[in-house]
Amino acid sequence: MTRIKDLRIKGFRSLADVAMGDLPRAAVMIGPNGSGKSNVINFFTMLSWMTKASKLGDFVQLNGGANDQLFGGSKETKRIEARITMQADNGVSDYDFELVYGHPDRLMFANERYRWTPTDSKNARPWQHLRNGHSETRLREACTPEGAARFGVNVRGAKVIVHLLSCLAPYQFHDTSHDSPLKKSWDILDDSQLHSHGGNLAAVLYRLEQDEPERYRTICEHVKRVLPVFGGFALEERHGKVILRWKHSEHEQIIGAHLTSDGSFRFFALVTLLSLPPKMLPPVLLLDEPELGLHPMAIELIGGLIRSLSAERQVLVATQSPLLVNAFELDEVFVLNLHQGKTTIKRHALAEWRNWLDEYSLGQLWQKNLLGGRP
Repeated sequence: MTRIKDLRIKGFRSLADVAMGDLPRAAVMIGPNGSGKSNVINFFTMLSWMTKASKLGDFVQLNGGANDQLFGGSKETKRIEARITMQADNGVSDYDFELVYGHPDRLMFANERYRWTPTDSKNARPWQHLRNGHSETRLREACTPEGAARFGVNVRGAKVIVHLLSCLAPYQFHDTSHDSPLKKSWDILDDSQLHSHGGNLAAVLYRLEQDEPERYRTICEHVKRVLPVFGGFALEERHGKVILRWKHSEHEQIIGAHLTSDGSFRFFALVTLLSLPPKMLPPVLLLDEPELGLHPMAIELIGGLIRSLSAERQVLVATQSPLLVNAFELDEVFVLNLHQGKTTIKRHALAEWRNWLDEYSLGQLWQKNLLGGRP
């Protein structure tokens, strides 16, 4: 299984200098509002924009410009530095880069390099350098024979890194407004993966109903546990599109988007995402406050699905929910706080908390502010 093993970030928003080492298959970030959880998620989003479509510049401009991405602004911080280590069955990949502030309010690469080391190698392979002065990553170019020849680098290592980082868009199903993608009809053929905003949920469910009926039935059973009146989805193809509707179990009414609660929409999307077959999932899933608007029983069910999925995929969650925290082990919890405008990240040793855990759940320890991570 491919996963992010280690992460070091300097100079990105409140992440003046943070590290997350030996990331487990399931990991949860907790902390008060403003502590930096969203900044960690947004850093991964930036990596996805960089590597999926070479849109670092677009990400920067849509998020307030380069000055807003730097800790304390460009007068205090001149560069963003990062290193990501990725572990796979056949080897370890490292990606290291520096982004410097440039006029007018943009970021440029002062350094970009990577390496791939096979599992059976005793020593790390030499770094592959992609030079400097460019405004978009050269990783994608290094994935091609022509690009690899131009920079004198290895194609394989670049492909592994691009494959993982380009999939790091966080899943966030918060938008359930009238214009939400979740409430619109969608191209029925857009069903290979669930989009990060969930807009193609109906198309994905339609595919599962046709191709994997047992998995589809399991999703419906999960939904019914929390929504007893749920009688199954009503998915019909019309002119190449499908829209999310469901059946009421106590009468013949078909429930459309305008009659479905926000929490139900989010729950449909989360249960489906966490129940998808591995071939329809990225190597790493990022979930940003998945508990929003959910009933406590639904949160507990989502926690159980995350735990099950972590056997196949790495899952990183940012949450404010003690109930969701209970689905994790102590060594999977990263506690974020803000000190003098800087995010700090702490991880507790299990040996120091065994007696506490005999009497209290992790969520209760967090609520009592014993783990930290409260205002």
